[in-house]
Amino acid sequence: MSNTGNEQRTTSRYHQPVMLRECLEGLQIKPEGIYVDVTFGGGGHSMAILENLKEGKLIAFDQDEDARKQAENISSRSFTFCQTNFRYMKQYLKLNGVTQVDGILADLGISSHQIDSPGRGFSTRFEGPLDMRMDQQGKVTAAKILNEYSEENLHKIFGMYGELKNARTAAKAIVMARSKPLVTTLDLKLALQSIAPRGKENKYFAQVFQALRIEVNEEMKALEDFLHQCGDVMKTGGRLVVMSYHSLEDRMVKNYINTGKVFGELEKDFYGNPIKPFQSINRKPIEASEEEVNENKRARSAKLRVAEKI
Repeated sequence: MSNTGNEQRTTSRYHQPVMLRECLEGLQIKPEGIYVDVTFGGGGHSMAILENLKEGKLIAFDQDEDARKQAENISSRSFTFCQTNFRYMKQYLKLNGVTQVDGILADLGISSHQIDSPGRGFSTRFEGPLDMRMDQQGKVTAAKILNEYSEENLHKIFGMYGELKNARTAAKAIVMARSKPLVTTLDLKLALQSIAPRGKENKYFAQVFQALRIEVNEEMKALEDFLHQCGDVMKTGGRLVVMSYHSLEDRMVKNYINTGKVFGELEKDFYGNPIKPFQSINRKPIEASEEEVNENKRARSAKLRVAEKI
């Protein structure tokens, strides 16, 4: 590859990849294999995969316009970028003439670039518009949810996706506050200021923002759609490597690996053999080292699961 060093520096400034070594070890990259990075983000993981390929191919996915611009820094002939949500993985692989792959990597976290861009509204640290769309062509923003959803729906979102203990109270507070529209992240924080647990406000707001981001981007449904395609496109012996950052995602990934389904029990065939495409390589999720967490706070909540196609 040409100018890899420069490309690597560009991507690491933009986004520091979490558990890079562990992800690469999990994938067990074959130089001539076909790999998929379904969450390109800043391209850190993709760059490292490309460095391990000779005749192989890497197909990367991301719906974010900023990620597409970042992908333009990569000049390798082995690399293809698809600007779409990873829930359409199988369809886009087919469009690129690929039906079977040797490995799939998914880093389900939001990229540090997205968090650090106040205009995207993802961060509790900056004042910005209540947006939170990963695909900026999307119709639903955080503002739309907060200003238009019923109290009952807000209660459900805060409880399910934010795991707020006072989800009902939070929903009521939002409805009370919207006598004039909620427009910025500061408006949201002010609406909930009086009910946020003392001394734990930052964690509380992070949970609220997480709940809204999941709803805006249909993250749980997209993850379910994506996982159910992995068994179809993976070659026998191929590796699925998924990194998640909150318990909802991790539970879905763990269930899928253990049962072949995101929800529900393991099914068995007539002879009592389990019907599932993958077997787990690590029983417990891999976590980032203390050293990495000190360097990159995002790594603190990351849980990495690796599975092999049976």
